[in-house]
Parts: sequence; structure tokens; C-alpha cells
Amino acid sequence: MKLPLVSPYPPMEARTVDEIPAGSEWQYEPKWDGFRCLAFREGSHIELQSKSGQPLTRYFPDLVESLQSVRATKFVLDGEIVIPVNGELSFDDLLLRIHPAASRVNKLAAERPGVLIVFDLLVNETGKSLVARSLSERRLALEMFANKFLRSNDSVLISPATRDVKVARQWFGQSGSSLDGVIAKRLDLSYQSGLRTGMQKIKNLRSADCVVGGFRYASSAKVAGSLLLGLYDEEGLLHHVGFTSGLTEQARRKLTPQLEALVKPPGFTGQAPGGPSRWTTQRSGEWQPLAPKLVLEVQYDHFTGGRFRHGTRFLRWRPEKSPRQCTFDQVSRMGSKVSLLPPKLKVNRSNRSRKRLQN
Repeated sequence: MKLPLVSPYPPMEARTVDEIPAGSEWQYEPKWDGFRCLAFREGSHIELQSKSGQPLTRYFPDLVESLQSVRATKFVLDGEIVIPVNGELSFDDLLLRIHPAASRVNKLAAERPGVLIVFDLLVNETGKSLVARSLSERRLALEMFANKFLRSNDSVLISPATRDVKVARQWFGQSGSSLDGVIAKRLDLSYQSGLRTGMQKIKNLRSADCVVGGFRYASSAKVAGSLLLGLYDEEGLLHHVGFTSGLTEQARRKLTPQLEALVKPPGFTGQAPGGPSRWTTQRSGEWQPLAPKLVLEVQYDHFTGGRFRHGTRFLRWRPEKSPRQCTFDQVSRMGSKVSLLPPKLKVNRSNRSRKRLQN
């Protein structure tokens, strides 16, 4: 029997909102800091698909092994791949998995195995599609599936869920090192494949004051394009940590001569921006170093690996703040550890599972 859903299958997506919606029609879940993943199983064949429809299977041999150990031989699961490290979820370790060398991927999988946190069941163990059913029905089916097939599996876990908005607000307050915010889903709707009509995400956005250590000209004209952001470490070195480019064209034109008047090497005295690459042109890769005089406040969602993971949003200039006050202390990873999941996720995988991957 063939699965009724095949990869690539568009996963249900979320619309970003500012507040957690309240009402009896909503189910709430933690928003995990990982890779969205649809997991397909048909017999011994496992396929892992990313949110964008790209294959992930070769990058997570540890999860392929864990899913093959499930007694059910047919299913499609919707979830999030995470890698727990010392009680937190490490997005940096996820990024390391996207590597062309299988030997490198296998080594990383053995050292720090991944976990699939499941929050929806799209095809059950009999091969029946559940996507036309409401979330309330699918959640019950998922809990029954997990109770029957996942109880002894420490790498495929079911995500907590609640209908109590007060609990969801408590989760949101724990957002930080492992939780990315809260997800709200309509209980009465079918699986909204490829749509944002049945799910909302509320992210815990933070702000930080940064030094403008340099800038890049826009690719189309000699006007400021992006501002390069820096933070000081304990030794007084200014490190490049990201960029912001949300200023209006009028604001950028007005700002350009002010920036040009401050051009002075080296700009960053620690980690500096990279030059041109396969993703940048010669001009966009070049940057102009600035004397550390300007301070601005930006909004961001994640800070990992010594930099803002995504582009930041410009909030305001901070002329009253000393550049030396812009330190890494502002972006220390605060918030919840992985306390919302069973204790087995908080500890390292067994040596036995690591040895199987290494052999």
C-alpha cells in the first residue's frame, strides 16, 4: 500500500502575530528552535523533508535509525528536529549537519544525536490520511500513536500541547535558549497544507544596543545600504555580530554623508565581516570601516554562534549611550531549558546508540 501523501508535501505554515490569541477554538504548543521536518515512512524506507520541500534524510542518519525502530511501518509525522546539548537546544549544531561529507555527518550524529519533536500525525499506522480531519481529532490520534509506538523511543517525542491560554503565556515567558515562542492552532480546522490560515506564531523578540562598526553601500547606488553591527567583548575588542538594513531610502541618503565622515580603519577590532563570496557581488562584499561613534538599538529574534541569526530590525538611534556599553552581556542566552519535554531529552543519548552510528 502506497502512502496517500508523498514528498515534497507542503507543510502547514504559520502567520506571525503580536499576541497569543485566546478562545476555546485554539490549541497551544511551544515553538521549538529547530528545523521543521515532515517524516515519511513506508516499510523500511524513511524520508525526511524540510519546510521548503528539500530532502533532509542524509543529514540525520540518527533519526532515520530511530524512525526505523518504530514498530509502525507506515506513517507521516509533522515535527521539529532539534539537537539537545547540555540541557539546551543548539541551533548551531543543526547547521553543522548540513555538510556534503557523509563521514562528517555520521561523526556529528554520533557525538550529538538529534531528536524529532512531533506535533501532528498526517498519516496513521494503517496508511490512512488524516489531513482532512480537524486538529482536535488529529491530536487525539497522535497521542494514541505515541502511546502505542513511541513510549520506548528517546529520539522521537511528542510535543506538549494545551488548550489553556494561561499555560501558553507561561511558556511564552520561558522563551529564550530553547523555546522560540508559542504556536497557536485552530482546533476545528483540517491540516492547512501550504497555508497560513490555521496556525499563528508568537515570537519573543528582544532588543540590543549595538555599535555601528561599518557599512556597505547599496548595490544600485553609492548610498548606505546595510549597517554593520558590533558588540564589545570583555577584552575590549569590537566584534561584528550582524547587520540591519531597514532604514527608508530617504533616511539612508541623509545618513550616508554622516557615515562617510566617520570612515576610519579598522572598524572592527575583533571578528570582522567577510568579503565577497558566491552569494555576494564584489561591491556588496566590500565594506567601509567606521570609528566606533554611533550606537543604535535593533530588534532581533535569535543570537547564536556569536552573531544575530537573521537580519535585525532598526528601532532607534541611541546618542545618549556610550559605544563601550554595547557588550555581549545584552544578548546572553536567557530563558527556558528544555524543561517542557521528558527528562530523557535533557541527558545525552546512550553510548549504545552512538556506537551503532559509528560502526
